[in-house]
Amino acid sequence: MAKRSEDAPFAYDGLDRVFHEKARLGIVTSLVGHPKGLAFSDLKQLCGLTDGNLSRHIQVLQDAGLVAVHKGYERNRPHTRCELTDLGRKRFADYLAVLEQVVRNAADAAERSNEPDPGKLGLKPV
Repeated sequence: MAKRSEDAPFAYDGLDRVFHEKARLGIVTSLVGHPKGLAFSDLKQLCGLTDGNLSRHIQVLQDAGLVAVHKGYERNRPHTRCELTDLGRKRFADYLAVLEQVVRNAADAAERSNEPDPGKLGLKPV
């Protein structure tokens, strides 16, 4: 039996739906460059999200085991820090690899569509 990727090369099964949402993609992209994590307030600003939206998306990522949330105090004030887990880093790297394939496939298809059609010019392949 053929693998699905051979039967449907544009199915992109590796595009993880957990990452493939605008807000969560922004959150994970922000966190990947900060191995020690980011404060909730910094993530909120970087991603342009409200407290409620950020909390909801962080919860989805946390439930999937992709983000860890650490709550504590800093200068006697509540402080929440979020960081990617090892699993989150691996799955995000896998996600990006599939996304790169999508871009290559689209570029190849666009390039092929710009090539002259030999049939229209009266030429036939040899």
